[in-house]
Amino acid sequence: MKRIILSIITISLISDSCKNSQTSKQEVSKIQAVKSDITDEQLMDRVQKDALKYFWDYAEPHSMLGRERYHEDNIYPDNDKHVVTTGGSGLGLATILVGVERGFVPRKDAIKRLTTIMDFLSKADRHKGAWSHWINGETGKTVPFGKKDNGGDLVETAFLTSGILMVREYFKNGNAEEKALAKKCDELWKGIQWNWYTKGGEKVLYWHWSPEYQWEMNFPLQGYNECLITYILAASSPTYSIDAETYYKGWTRNGTYLSDKEKYGLPMYVKHNGAEEYGGPLFWTQYSYIGLDPTNLSDKLIKNYFDLNKNQVLIDYKYCVENPKQWKGYGPNYWGLTASYSRNNDGTVGYDAHFPQNDHGVISPTAALSSFPYSPKESMDFLRFIYTQKPEFIGSAGPYDATSINYDNWTTPRYLAIDQGTIAPMIENYRTGFLWKLFMNAPEIQQGLKKLSFKSEKYNIK
Repeated sequence: MKRIILSIITISLISDSCKNSQTSKQEVSKIQAVKSDITDEQLMDRVQKDALKYFWDYAEPHSMLGRERYHEDNIYPDNDKHVVTTGGSGLGLATILVGVERGFVPRKDAIKRLTTIMDFLSKADRHKGAWSHWINGETGKTVPFGKKDNGGDLVETAFLTSGILMVREYFKNGNAEEKALAKKCDELWKGIQWNWYTKGGEKVLYWHWSPEYQWEMNFPLQGYNECLITYILAASSPTYSIDAETYYKGWTRNGTYLSDKEKYGLPMYVKHNGAEEYGGPLFWTQYSYIGLDPTNLSDKLIKNYFDLNKNQVLIDYKYCVENPKQWKGYGPNYWGLTASYSRNNDGTVGYDAHFPQNDHGVISPTAALSSFPYSPKESMDFLRFIYTQKPEFIGSAGPYDATSINYDNWTTPRYLAIDQGTIAPMIENYRTGFLWKLFMNAPEIQQGLKKLSFKSEKYNIK
């Protein structure tokens, strides 16, 4: 259990002293339920546009990166309105690309903003090329995520880099301004010293390194959780690459992370760290797969990453429908457990990694909405239900981060970048495969996947 919690990206939000957010509803914008005759396509457009607002309308105004959190009730712990999140901003880059591709934001405006972002990142603190988990959006200085977590965060850097590469690929053949933006992206990507994070050549990547505390965080990246993309990028780097042995010895634990267990008749394929009975929080099926297309993707050990992710999502869904704890509201149109804000026993707002073995009656909308590629019908049922029947769960930037019908329609009028940022990209990957195509066709990614013995007929990776 502690292993799961430690691997959650926004661990330091586990508690805050804010009052029950229900008391602040009068301060929050009122959203009307949409009409029930809205089409599926219109609904997907609506939620994608709403999620985009988090990164477009509510971005940190100097860096233009995604804030760690945005609170409609205007209550913030530690006055952190200028704290930006590295990983969440990577999801934000992907979200902005979706906005450009769908015509939700003007292309010229997006280029200007993305150029500002890349210029900021080039001047921000870096630790052997990696960025810290949090950055001060005004100064570019590292904001410690914890006492010893005040240096490079390789996993957050990977999520950010995935977005940077997709921006590069999208604009690299454009006009002069677009090519200049792509060049900035390329330089940022090539400056990340992935192999430094093997701690002197160990056959595993490490999550953290600090100039002050060195390797004292001591968190090796070993599967299975949300960190696969870190190894893909590290193997793909044209400047500071790792070898295939590091992937198979480190990430797969010498192949011992495989599992023959099933749940609800669905094979799990891998041992989910700390969550082997049902699988982990659903963000594990999302963060690494914003750009990495799991469709018929295989390596030496996993025959089909899409099946691995699909089964994890469907196990979560079936658990919520079975509803062994008898939470009010759980069912086919109200499901999805992942890391998000949460409700403490005393009714205050906390943070938790929700999954079947850690289920507290709180549904995180991003869980089902970001699972569209794996569960289109079940995700659409959730999307339609929450927009047409639960307007109290919707804010100015889409569904709020955490909800509970069981606790008298409790919600918190707040958002987290890392949760809001998966919604538009994963829905778009379901609709068109847009971001998957950008990422998977990047030349270095193709070479890196081949190095690790990945195969994908879809992208001619053999």
